[in-house]
Amino acid sequence: MTIYHFVGIKGSGMSALAQVLHDMDYQVQGSDYEKQFFTQFALEQSGIKILPFNKDNIQPGMVVIAGNAYPDTHEEIQQAVDLDLPVIRYHRFLGDFMEKFISVAVTGAHGKTSTTGLLAHVMKGGKPTSFLIGDGTGKGDRDAEYFVFEACEYRRHFLSYFPDYAIMTNIDFDHPDYFANIDDVFSAFQEMAWQVKKGIFACGDDEQLQKIQAKVPVVFYGFAEENDFQARNVVKSTNGTTFDVFVRNTFYETFSIPSFGDHNVLNALAVIALCNYEGIDSKIISEYLGSFKGVKRRFSEKEMGGQVIIDDYAHHPTEIKATIDAANQKYPEREIIAVFQPHTFTRTQTFLAEFAESLSRADKVYLCEIFGSARENHGKLSIQDLQDKIEGSEIIAEEDMSVLKKHETGVLLFMGAGDIQKFQEAYEKQLQV
Repeated sequence: MTIYHFVGIKGSGMSALAQVLHDMDYQVQGSDYEKQFFTQFALEQSGIKILPFNKDNIQPGMVVIAGNAYPDTHEEIQQAVDLDLPVIRYHRFLGDFMEKFISVAVTGAHGKTSTTGLLAHVMKGGKPTSFLIGDGTGKGDRDAEYFVFEACEYRRHFLSYFPDYAIMTNIDFDHPDYFANIDDVFSAFQEMAWQVKKGIFACGDDEQLQKIQAKVPVVFYGFAEENDFQARNVVKSTNGTTFDVFVRNTFYETFSIPSFGDHNVLNALAVIALCNYEGIDSKIISEYLGSFKGVKRRFSEKEMGGQVIIDDYAHHPTEIKATIDAANQKYPEREIIAVFQPHTFTRTQTFLAEFAESLSRADKVYLCEIFGSARENHGKLSIQDLQDKIEGSEIIAEEDMSVLKKHETGVLLFMGAGDIQKFQEAYEKQLQV
């Protein structure tokens, strides 16, 4: 039997894909750095073998799936080439794999992971569904009719996909190390739109998405009246959000979600629209929307002492604003503390003023050193440049997290896409002393 070997199996997409194949009875193994990543726990629970990188891991008869973070010169990829084995990049493999199902790509500058997770949860309530989420979660169903997956725009990787449906949450300028400007980002999404086979569900409140063209119907959702699926009478509480949905100005159903912020209403609307089109009963949609527990590293909460600690992947000014607004909705009477680690020097430089503006919505801001990446590990600016733009902000190091203890009943938002979790873990250890 063919063994699928994943080079960089702890990557979020790679980990999820490995789980999907494993669940569908394929033989799967992979390799990566020995450092702990949150994505590996699901792999370990499934009994998927994780090896340290070594060219000897590559054996005759394997198919090698290579993570996009690793160059062709990587020792395992080189060994596979030397042994004349198939080497398939992650996004290429995924593009071929989805052809077996009714496929739904979820894409957008923000909200991809949360929307993919929510859609997968609701869809499987009505139809057998396999899914791949960008938080490292994947599930394969042997009887699956549908395949729901997260499609990333970075380096135009999503152009490997020709899905039946696409949800487009928004278009915003991000990844400034690759995209030149918002027009460049739009061009990537426009190209993706031409590849969709059956229909696109796009946020009509997003001015960039209003311009999108396609060969298939485009269904718009949002708060504005001109949308096909519109949320009205939104009621926000400390328990979640309730809203009415109108389909082309005709009342459809009232839904409640246990999440916070306008962005989560929009995510839910996208899911409602697609499920409605695929004939899933509104009672099932309502039940599963209400039971969704969220995805990893998206407003993940725990209580410690008198404080609430929230782990969130927010790393762009738009996402930071949404996360702080959600915290204010759920905890209107409490102090909101932002602990933020910028991710990459290019993004920090490009959005310096916007980061300052978004973070200033919190009552107090602590800043961690900028997290570089495999692509760039240094830059001209420093965290001091961001601190200078945020009144009252402080720079914080892993060893002096105890300063956070003074916010005795605060809501602490640990935000970032790098290793912000090590700061949170350091603080939690200090709380236990």
